[in-house]
Amino acid sequence: QVLIIQLLDGVLRGTAQVMFVSNPVSGLLISTGLFLQNPWWALNSLLGAFVSTVSALLLRLNREAIFAGLHGYNGTLVGMLMAAFSSKGNWYWWLLFPNVFMSMLCPVVSSALSSIMSKWDLPVFTLPFNILTCLHIAATGTAHPYFPEACIKSHYTHTCFFFVLFFVFLQLFLSVPVGVGQVFGCDSPWTACLVLLALLLCSPAICLHALLGSAAGLCTGLALAAPLEDVYSGLWGYNSALSCIAIGGVFYGLTWQTHILSLICALFCAYVTSATSKLMSVLALPACTWPFCLSTLIFLLLSSENPAICRPPLSAVSCPEENQHYLRQLRMSEKALSSCKGERTLERMEG
Repeated sequence: QVLIIQLLDGVLRGTAQVMFVSNPVSGLLISTGLFLQNPWWALNSLLGAFVSTVSALLLRLNREAIFAGLHGYNGTLVGMLMAAFSSKGNWYWWLLFPNVFMSMLCPVVSSALSSIMSKWDLPVFTLPFNILTCLHIAATGTAHPYFPEACIKSHYTHTCFFFVLFFVFLQLFLSVPVGVGQVFGCDSPWTACLVLLALLLCSPAICLHALLGSAAGLCTGLALAAPLEDVYSGLWGYNSALSCIAIGGVFYGLTWQTHILSLICALFCAYVTSATSKLMSVLALPACTWPFCLSTLIFLLLSSENPAICRPPLSAVSCPEENQHYLRQLRMSEKALSSCKGERTLERMEG
């Protein structure tokens, strides 16, 4: 009941909600991984999550959603990527001001989008993060005297790879978990391992689909002859990983049909990533998670009469294991209701 504890819990859940899990321990593991990658980036991500959570409280948005972290994850990404894209480097304290301002706007944009998306019972995903981050980068640019932006890929390419056959296969192997870590803009394998551990702790199904989605993005990048440094650093994996998680049991009930659908969505998302990156580079803007949002929303708007492709209402969405339990109970109640109606019909006919 203590507000400070609730805020801390909400901030950690907001960090974990980037990967569709609501678990403070998972959020703590992910935050630890972010500090291993870059303490300055991690500090900005936690500040973004805190400010967006407090802003949602001041706006008196749904408290249950706030303390589940649903108003913190966009702020987490805004803070993290604003620090990553800044050409001023680490510990440039003036960056905290635009970070606070943009994170404060996250619940505003999220609430506005939610009022539109709720008509189709769709989530807003990371659209607020995409909108606000691109807005900040477009407004400042590379020549801004106080908040200059780095070249779009400059913060990713930390490692110079000297390719021999063994290291090529090693980098391909590592690029799958690193693709999951790149959701937070991190290319450290240790950070990626902690993120995967956080997912495994909360939901093994989410962890599996994150790896499968990242692998699908990797294969698509190789098939499209993408630059090897982009493939090895996980830039082809993170959007596909998010799409695979979203379709593979989070917003659909987990069946073998939706499992295959999630892999198709991950492959499609990788193609969208390639196209979006080229289009956004014309405006000197990053692709962010636009490919994930666009491809996943398309697959969620799918109209199918297949009973195995079932989407629970947005208010009931949880981890895949909980979603399966919810849909199973729903089917049982529907069967009981239909049998009850059948008995009443027979009684009336006999009467």
